[in-house]
Amino acid sequence: MLNKKIFFSLILCQSLFVQSIFAQNILEGDRSIPIESANGMVVTSHFLASQEALNVLKKGGNAIDAAVTAAFALAVTQPRSGNIGGGGFMLISNDKTNKVLAIDYREKAPAAAYKDMFLDKNKNVDKSLSRFSHQSAGVPGTVAGLALALEKFGTISLQAALAPAIKLAENGFVITPRFFNGVKSKEKNLKRFPASAKIFFKKDGSPYKVGELFIQKDLANTLKRISKYGAREFYTGQTAKYIVEDMKANNGLITMDDLKSYKASIREPVHGTYRSYDIYSMSPPSSGGAHIVQILNIMENFDIKESGHNSAQTIHIMAESMRRAYADRAEYLGDSDFVKVPLKGITSKAYAKELSKSITNKASVSTEIKAGNAPGYESNETTHFSIADKFGNVVSNTYTINFSYGSGIIVNKAGFLLNNEMDDFSAKPGVENAYGLIGGEANKIEPNKRMLSSMSPTIVKKDGKNFLVTGSPGGSRIITTTLQVISNVIDHNLNIQAAVNAPRMHHQWFPDEIRIEEGFSKDTIKLLEDKGHKVVQKQAMGAIQSIMIKDGKFYGAADPRRSTSSALGY
Repeated sequence: MLNKKIFFSLILCQSLFVQSIFAQNILEGDRSIPIESANGMVVTSHFLASQEALNVLKKGGNAIDAAVTAAFALAVTQPRSGNIGGGGFMLISNDKTNKVLAIDYREKAPAAAYKDMFLDKNKNVDKSLSRFSHQSAGVPGTVAGLALALEKFGTISLQAALAPAIKLAENGFVITPRFFNGVKSKEKNLKRFPASAKIFFKKDGSPYKVGELFIQKDLANTLKRISKYGAREFYTGQTAKYIVEDMKANNGLITMDDLKSYKASIREPVHGTYRSYDIYSMSPPSSGGAHIVQILNIMENFDIKESGHNSAQTIHIMAESMRRAYADRAEYLGDSDFVKVPLKGITSKAYAKELSKSITNKASVSTEIKAGNAPGYESNETTHFSIADKFGNVVSNTYTINFSYGSGIIVNKAGFLLNNEMDDFSAKPGVENAYGLIGGEANKIEPNKRMLSSMSPTIVKKDGKNFLVTGSPGGSRIITTTLQVISNVIDHNLNIQAAVNAPRMHHQWFPDEIRIEEGFSKDTIKLLEDKGHKVVQKQAMGAIQSIMIKDGKFYGAADPRRSTSSALGY
């Protein structure tokens, strides 16, 4: 008989072989048509997380159970953006109750944070301090947010939701080209911190290669503690002690009191309508929902369908609508627990009508566009997933540690990366952040305040039923990426995969330019330039994971811009 050690080694080898085949199928699969299923759908940015979430649905779990399972699995398999050291937002909708609610588990500033903490002696922003130091970390919210979702709306235990992630961390997973390239691209920053270098690189300093096994024992132990003692372990137990020890040793601000006092919140999502569809998206401290609704409201005053998908005229109207919304973002948006956000005004049809009157057939100039009089006074390497079950539940979830690999700092002995979300505050009002976004007083640094985000988990309903579940990473481009998929489906009747695959554009007021992906014709670009626009082509934007529900069927679309993304149904 085989002894236990050999037996489990054979099982592990078989598991890794299956992972390799699965990865190859994902990387070589057809991304031109949506995945169709009858019972449920999972779309995430990593195939292993998709598989674990699908397993939950197949066993009778609901979309919330699958979402929490996927989120923890992504924290292991995609450390550059999946996380337990960051935060995010989740939208949940149920067809039977016709209710949509939002869970806010955005990070908070530590109690010791203050307005000018990232300014040097000359009152300029110290970008290294605000982005790559222990002071750049906000109090993490992911563990609290996921546990709250499961407690209120799930059917499985936290232990069951954590089990696949623990297994992936303890036994390891096969490194993909995307994982390898990501570590290589951030090698210099990751090697600045001994705990990070120990996790991501071998003893000789070289990175783990494609096809090799990546094991995270410290992270596995952290997840085991949370599984055994519950979510509060992260905030009051040994894991919290590891965080605070790391902070004290490196001039960080997060204390045990900061961790103990952290709580996720249930909020009302932003609601609007667009051409007879109901749009639900994230409310402040995210700017995403407010401005998706605002931009759609402005666009509704123009015949986008008639002008055609990605035509020069359609892009012009979208760019002008975006320009005005991002001007308002800089002026009005912040944590609504701290500042008065004129949400009803920003999202009103009447306000959008007034803004639309200023749009002509020529490009506006951003220096001449100021925040409107609104009545009623998030990293490129974020990750999003969408899940739908046979019970009528859907989940749209976006979470992040901000930059790719966040601050680059692994918490010593705990095995996870810290966010650098403090850079999402306005370190100096009127000065651009890492995404070129200008912020104002509404988003200044204050103790215990949540920093403004662009994350936009979104659910679209038709006649009271869930129709579209979507969202994306992409920093300041999250809002416009999500918006374009919605418009592609509603205005141009594209199937969900075509809507996801279509080339994207973006305008954010400043810099005063239309940013485009590859795929737009030279003629279209020339027509936009003739209107007075500056057009620049840059790298791909977003990685939007989407589900359409139509005629009792689920259609999943994984974004080909992220090679490990996968849509799985059953």
